[in-house]
Amino acid sequence: MRIGHVIVPAGDLAAQVDFYTRLGLTVRFRDGDRYVALTDGTVTIGLADGSQQPVVGRTLLSVEVDDLDSCVAELAAAGASVGEPVPGPHERRSVVVDPGGVPVVVYERRA
Repeated sequence: MRIGHVIVPAGDLAAQVDFYTRLGLTVRFRDGDRYVALTDGTVTIGLADGSQQPVVGRTLLSVEVDDLDSCVAELAAAGASVGEPVPGPHERRSVVVDPGGVPVVVYERRA
């Protein structure tokens, strides 16, 4: 397990990329006009348009796990609210809700 990134809704991707790069972050990865990953070398922020936001309009923590199915099964058995895993362009992910009611994205990378 590791913190993958923080997903930030992007209403104006170009303007937001400009803003964050002016803060000193560098572009690590870009997926067209849908998603841009920026980093300071340690933390990654993923600017996501509506099609790439697991919970539209919400800033979300994203946690990478080795085995998504095992992880969501364990969380569900412990009583967590767990969404069905869905494929993304680069990962499989599920939105789970922590005990405080905050949605969190749990994902595994696609091979």
